[in-house]
Amino acid sequence: MATTHKPFRELIQPGSTFEFMGRAKLWFAFSTLICSACIGMLFINQAWRGEMMNWSTDFKGGTEMVFGFYKKGTDQPADIDAGQVRKALGKAGFDAVEVSDFTWEQESSKGTVKATGMLVRTPDFGAVPPDVQNKVADDFARTFASLEPLKISWSGDRIYLRSMKKADWKPVEPFLAKYALKLKPWDKEEEERYKVAEEGTGEYTTQFAVEGIDARYRSAIQAGLGADIDVHTVNVYGVGAKAGSKLRNDAIVSMFYAMLLIMLYLVIRFDLRYAPGAVIALLHDAIVVVGVFALVWEEFSLTTVAAILTVIGYSVNDTVIIFDRIRENAHKLKDKKFIRVMNISINETLSRSLLTSLTVFVTTLMMNIFGTGLVRNFAFAMNIGVITGTYSSIFIASPVALWIHNRYYSGTGAAAAKTTRRGKAEEAIEEADDSDDEDDEA
Repeated sequence: MATTHKPFRELIQPGSTFEFMGRAKLWFAFSTLICSACIGMLFINQAWRGEMMNWSTDFKGGTEMVFGFYKKGTDQPADIDAGQVRKALGKAGFDAVEVSDFTWEQESSKGTVKATGMLVRTPDFGAVPPDVQNKVADDFARTFASLEPLKISWSGDRIYLRSMKKADWKPVEPFLAKYALKLKPWDKEEEERYKVAEEGTGEYTTQFAVEGIDARYRSAIQAGLGADIDVHTVNVYGVGAKAGSKLRNDAIVSMFYAMLLIMLYLVIRFDLRYAPGAVIALLHDAIVVVGVFALVWEEFSLTTVAAILTVIGYSVNDTVIIFDRIRENAHKLKDKKFIRVMNISINETLSRSLLTSLTVFVTTLMMNIFGTGLVRNFAFAMNIGVITGTYSSIFIASPVALWIHNRYYSGTGAAAAKTTRRGKAEEAIEEADDSDDEDDEA
């Protein structure tokens, strides 16, 4: 008995003849408009909000602190809203802070539960302002001149001391108290480590840690909420302003390096006519993702940069598939014009491109809906990137490759260029002959 096989279901039926290359100018105009709007949004944000992007602490510097709130003497969460926290910090003189809800999972007497707290962001890095740091450093050098200090510097909430004589933390405690700074006592490990001088130089390297910025904020919130609430520090993350600026610059440079290496790969894999289109498409993808983040004022972090680099890799993979089919069909369909070969190739790979993109989009969409924090940030960038990456592979990379082919690689273009060069050469010879004739007459 003969068996019949059901045909595969196709998202796009084989033999489709959608016209892509014929409307290249329309797609270029649309893409130019979108990219211009995305770039314009950066300047609108600069004028409206004071920053082009909603930079995370990674890029602009500062400190992020997560606080949990519990009923006095229990592990039961207390119902505290962001307004109460802002009011408590305002009373304590802390301004320019951002307060938002934050959730995480933690162990309790009832097992693993979902806890809710507050994320507090401040542009300050460390508990001690720079002017106070300078005063403390100068006074420290005078007060403890007997230690023969070589260098005194601050980093965050720590004083770093290099001296020729061994230091102790106990005399430093009342000294820092004059500046309303609370010194953290050394533990046994630190006491043993700071007793030993460096070999060769005989210098001592010592650190003095003061009560961190999180403790000062926690105390202010505790005082504002009252004794019935226990405030716990869940997490603290800080980045200096210089480090944040460097991270931001390095992130931008990393994207351009990635595009440069991709261009080099495409030149080796195919030829020069394909690489520029792919790089222009990648620039388009990056600009659109950045523009959407600027539009919705979503936080732009190192995780977002990682997502953009992932989008670039995904987009170039889709572009390579299309270019590979174009190159294959260019050898098989030599009787057709290159524009028709490209249109046929895109139609043949259309089903594969859409299905692959849809799979990635649905996966990242679930991460975006059900994820939190950095996971959601990454997924959101991927959602935008998958859409624009699929679009650019078809409507930007391929038309640019077609333009380069017609301009520099087609027989007609080459012949026209040769004729133009021949004409220019003949004109130059005629001008030289005329010049010689004038000289003879003279």
